[in-house]
Amino acid sequence: MVQAVDQEVLTQVCHWLRQGQSCWLATVVATYGSSPRPIGSLFTCNKDALVVGSLSGGCVEEDLVDKLVNGEVAFDKPYFMRYGKTEEEATKFGLPCGGQLDIVVEPLNAQNHTKDIYSQINSVLNQRRSVRRTVRLDTGDTSLVETATYSPLVYEAESNLLEQTYGPRRQLFVIGTNMVAQYVAEFAQKLDFRVTVIDTDQTNIDSFPVPGVERVCDLPDEVVQRQANDQSSAIVALSHDPRLDDMALIGAFETPAFYIGAMGSQRTSASRRDRLRDLGVSEQELARLHAPIGFNIGSKTPPEIAISIMAEITQTQYNKT
Repeated sequence: MVQAVDQEVLTQVCHWLRQGQSCWLATVVATYGSSPRPIGSLFTCNKDALVVGSLSGGCVEEDLVDKLVNGEVAFDKPYFMRYGKTEEEATKFGLPCGGQLDIVVEPLNAQNHTKDIYSQINSVLNQRRSVRRTVRLDTGDTSLVETATYSPLVYEAESNLLEQTYGPRRQLFVIGTNMVAQYVAEFAQKLDFRVTVIDTDQTNIDSFPVPGVERVCDLPDEVVQRQANDQSSAIVALSHDPRLDDMALIGAFETPAFYIGAMGSQRTSASRRDRLRDLGVSEQELARLHAPIGFNIGSKTPPEIAISIMAEITQTQYNKT
């Protein structure tokens, strides 16, 4: 499974610590104006100036690594830095016009407690679950707690507190276990979705070949009503079984999911809308349905169809037109 960028950083941190190498972890805690990387972005480097991750895609990383390796900052406790305080500095570090970047850099020593912290983080992430890390920036004390939902980064300078959730930020519920569903699940994981695959046939669930997904053998409407409980959820009906897909959609309309889609041709989609109306689904609810699902890119093969689906989900997520 291809890891999300932040997980690559955390995996490298864990690897270095297990080897007995100290390193640093930098986190973007705030941005102002135009910024190339979002809040929560991670970056790590070791004393040999080997790096993983990105803070700006520009010269910020080079300057930071020089300061860290030369012992100028963050040599014994977490350290706050701001890049782009002036227009000249923003230009120097390759930040967009008016952009500022606030980061917190933590020195990580290869001690047992620190190794255990990052081993636990990586274990949770490898199981597609989420964990929240809390750091006291005045002491470096760190604690972990597993969480069922993603929550935004919290940085409180006055109270010396940094809290960040690692793990999938969005949920995707896939109805069906065919080849399109398999590719959708794979691509979604690479886009940092927590993926749940639902089917009423236990054999289909047991044989679903994509690692890292949650497999549920149950009625799809009950699963999505129970678990798709926030606006970070997307639901796609891909089974080609009208009974299964329609059931899932009826449940989906009762959730705050940001995306609801169903696979099928124009003709199949029109028939589905008629059936749903007969079952009491309102026009307002039907307006939420993306059917035919995905962008019309001329896709024919399962991976092409999956790409079109994930592209439309991504566009809807960011509300772009």
